[in-house]
Amino acid sequence: MVRYKAVIAYDGTNFNGFQRQPNGRTVQAEVEKTLQKMNDGRAITIFGSGRTDAGVHAVGQVIHFDYPQERPLERMRFALDTQTPDDIAVSSVAFAADDFHARYHVVEKTYHFKVQIVKPRSPFRRYYAAYYPYPLDLELIRRALPDLLGTHDFTSFCATGGSIEDKVRTIYQADLEVNEAETELTFIFRGNGFLFKMIRILVGTLLKIGNGRIPADSIPAIIAAKDRNIAGPTAHPEGLYLVEVKYE
Repeated sequence: MVRYKAVIAYDGTNFNGFQRQPNGRTVQAEVEKTLQKMNDGRAITIFGSGRTDAGVHAVGQVIHFDYPQERPLERMRFALDTQTPDDIAVSSVAFAADDFHARYHVVEKTYHFKVQIVKPRSPFRRYYAAYYPYPLDLELIRRALPDLLGTHDFTSFCATGGSIEDKVRTIYQADLEVNEAETELTFIFRGNGFLFKMIRILVGTLLKIGNGRIPADSIPAIIAAKDRNIAGPTAHPEGLYLVEVKYE
């Protein structure tokens, strides 16, 4: 068997998330269906760098899979790219070491979260940016962002339902960008890993800070509380993008 590593992008609008489920269309199931066709009907399992929820998009999701024979890389990429559905694209394919694992060997991930703030909202962004119609002081958000940097127990920013016991993560970058027309925000988070719905809860909290409903200096206290009820709401999934995954 030959192990391949692939970088894929997908529009999450019509997926029930990345991971295969008994009911509902998923990215994993669609890619595996394509690989099965390419492998004369024999099943192949793919492994992703992590799950994305229903409605969440990816620019740089990484997967690995074992294939019975070695094929030229561009031919493998082209076959996957053209035979998967139109809302999945295969950006690159490479050979990987036999012990490479797309999930367990991750050292860094970058996510973007887009928020539409224009009024009236644009219907063309409804699946690709969350919408926040309330007043925002962006300086309050910028004041709060540095308090997220470093290594912390992020229990307060983890949704119930996650199975991971260790809630300690390190955030290397937490930034806010505004487009030229000032109609859309992009939050950028880069870290060694993120908890279940963590990015969406971070954004929900920061938007409440920008709206003046949570003090800008309250992030350290929220982290220290280790209580999900202290943080802000969970932002909608359509604004979230997995942008890049890095390995050693």
